[in-house]
Amino acid sequence: MIKANGLTKRYGGRTAKTVVDHLTFTVEPGAVTGFLGPNGAGKSTTMRMILGLDAPTSGHVTVGDRAYAAQPAPLHEVGALLEARAVHPGRTAHHHLMALAHTHGISRSRVEHVLDLTGLTDVAGRRVKGFSLGMGQRLGIAAALLGDPATVILDEPVNGLDPEGVLWIRNLLKSLAEEGRTVFVSSHLMSEMALTAERLVIIGRGRLLAETTVADFVRDSGVTAMKVVSPDARTLSALLAGPDIEITPGASPDELDVRGVDGEYIGRIAAAHAIPVYELTPRTASLEQAFMDLTRDEVEYQAGATHDSLTGAAA
Repeated sequence: MIKANGLTKRYGGRTAKTVVDHLTFTVEPGAVTGFLGPNGAGKSTTMRMILGLDAPTSGHVTVGDRAYAAQPAPLHEVGALLEARAVHPGRTAHHHLMALAHTHGISRSRVEHVLDLTGLTDVAGRRVKGFSLGMGQRLGIAAALLGDPATVILDEPVNGLDPEGVLWIRNLLKSLAEEGRTVFVSSHLMSEMALTAERLVIIGRGRLLAETTVADFVRDSGVTAMKVVSPDARTLSALLAGPDIEITPGASPDELDVRGVDGEYIGRIAAAHAIPVYELTPRTASLEQAFMDLTRDEVEYQAGATHDSLTGAAA
């Protein structure tokens, strides 16, 4: 279990910038926990503090009831991937893992096992400097799993992976959690987190915004809509219009996307005016929609409206 209590990190003197601000959360075993936040939210700094690479200005964080630096055999307790390229480029994948293994008395057979697990057996003898980004990610994951740790911490593990690799890491993370391990994963890919994570820790500008399950977060986001299909969609749209109701055209002229009212209300309005309705389907929010709504004011750099690159007109 990972426990952060009042975790704070500031850089600088009198003009110090607070990167992580009194962050308190718990990551429990047995589930994949997604660590989400916009760029600059403090995710990487938080992970570095968990691993003792950065010292907190105040607060503390433990893994398995003790600080990472106090772990007697850290590779057996915590496996981490923060930077896939943090490998000597002249080493082969096999030699890199063997060097790590020697620090903890880990067997050669375990090295060969994680090479096979990550699909690197055929390139184990190649120098890392020739690895693609995806191969580097796989090697970093192999190193994280080398000590068969109870806790796994991965920062953007699917970067550079092809679709097969993304599916592989998704299934791997789920299987690790099913074994009772603590799995803490950061990612900017909301669609992938929706498929992989069960729980979420969401931060913005270094502060905790949410600590919940994926299902509860999406359900409580309030971003829901009704898909309405009717041959008289225009008339129905006019009848439904109101100050708290948002209506947008759908994929076809007969389709509407209606927010602010439920299906029962739409059905009663349609029936009262003898308007046929072919479909009335609730659309739940996606994780991406819920995340964007929550973090809208926490984004460090806001992009402007899309403009035509030649005319300057809004797209």
